Order: sequence, then C-alpha cells, then structure tokens
Amino acid sequence: MANGNGKLLKNNRSEIDLDNRGLNYGDALFETMRVINGNIVFWNDHYARLLRSMKLLRMNIPESFAQHLLQDEILKTLGDASLRPQRVKLLVWRKSGGKYGPKNNEIEFAISSEPLNNADYVLNAGAYKIGLYKEFRMHSGVLSTLKTNNKIINVIGSIYAQENDFQNCLLLNEQGNIVEALNGNVFLVFGNRIKTPSISQGCLQGVLRKQLLDLLDAHSEFTIEEVAITPEMLVNADEIMITNVVSGISSVTEYGEIQYGHATAKQLLEVLNARVGGN
Repeated sequence: MANGNGKLLKNNRSEIDLDNRGLNYGDALFETMRVINGNIVFWNDHYARLLRSMKLLRMNIPESFAQHLLQDEILKTLGDASLRPQRVKLLVWRKSGGKYGPKNNEIEFAISSEPLNNADYVLNAGAYKIGLYKEFRMHSGVLSTLKTNNKIINVIGSIYAQENDFQNCLLLNEQGNIVEALNGNVFLVFGNRIKTPSISQGCLQGVLRKQLLDLLDAHSEFTIEEVAITPEMLVNADEIMITNVVSGISSVTEYGEIQYGHATAKQLLEVLNARVGGN
C-alpha cells in the first residue's frame, strides 16, 4: 500500500506529473523510517529533521503535517502491515509550477513501504568490505547535511562499489576528509575512543547517528569525538561502523588489507535494540 497526498493507493505505482519539481530540479527531500509493532522508531527525531529541512528549503509546512497527524497518515498507509517490520519512505516535494524559481512553496507528498526481515537490528554476519570513492566529492556545506533527493554521488558511488566488489564506500569532501558512507554515517573505534565526522564536514544529520551519540555520551566507558577524519586514520582504527536507521549498525570487516573487529559494534547494538524496544 502507498499514499499520495493522503489518498491510499493499491501499489507504489502512480502516474508521474512530468512537471514534478522533484523530478525536474531535485526540489524534494525524504525521510526513511523503520516501523516496528505499530511504532515509528525514533519518530520525534525524524519529525524534527523533516521540519528543519523543509524550513531550510523554504517549503510551506501544511497543517496536515502536525506531528500527530503525519504519524497517523503513515500508520494509516501501512494498515495491518504496521504490526510487521517495515521500511517506510516519506517523500516531500514542492508543487509543480515555475522553472528554477517556483510559483509557490506549497508541497505534495507520498508514503511508501516495504517489509523488513527482522524487528531487531542484526549485526552483519558476512564480509563487509569498503573502499574510498574519490571520483566526485561532497561539499562541506549545510545542504549536504539534509536528506534531499540530490544523491547522484551516492548513486555513482554505489555503482563503483558494485564494480569493485565492495559492500560500501566512504565519501570525501573537498578537503579530502571522510564525510560518510554511501548509505550511512561513519564511526571509527580506537580502543574506548570513538570518532565520527562532525556535521561541519558535510555529513548527513542521521537519526541513528544522533541516537548513538546520545548512547555513547551516557556510557562513561567510551569517549566520543566529533572531528575531521582523514583516510589515513582508517589504518589505525580497531573497528569501523556504518549506521543508518533502517539497517542499524554495519560492522566493516575489511579495508584494503586491513581487517577489523566488531566487539564494540555488537555491544552498542544490544543497547540500541533495548532502546528501540522501549521506544
């Protein structure tokens, strides 16, 4: 089941308006969420990021986007499927009209979903090899931190990863620092010190990133640092973790000839699942 501007659709396919501004100009943003047992995991954080992004893009926020109403709209779309693990995507774009300059700032939206295999986050069991993607670079500005549909670097980088038998790649900014992975934020473990790229580097303000920062801040055994991370730092890391709200924590096993452990990732995943269960 899908939802287009509040109207339930029998499938995810509908006629595309060729004047759609998301299609023509990338004038759109999205939230990807996890729904477990009828609850949108970390909904408050998703909603706060959505409104912050819409305001930065100067989109008008309709009354129907009040937090409780939008939550009801998402769960209405899922119906009985909300009781099973689901990946939900909320896509928001500016209404058609104008060229680069829009005729108005009103929005339209769509909600779609697909099933997930597990209610709990599960640590990857097999090889998880990564590489550096250097052909194109991200910009360390505020727009890079938003979840807009301008993701062509991630698309081309994903093709590069497939061509080189990588499970993921790390993206660089114009300074040559690591920003994030193709589909998530990055954390490097050095003993009891954990480092992650700062928002000033241009990384996505990930919902799970925020949750992990909160968890790590609450556990005195770890010291968390938001800093600039260079590719050279990968060599000395004990672990590399890639995080997003749908998959949870992916533990990198290989970068070049370097092998990594997963003890910290496993520990954090247990704490994270406990938090999700009480969400």
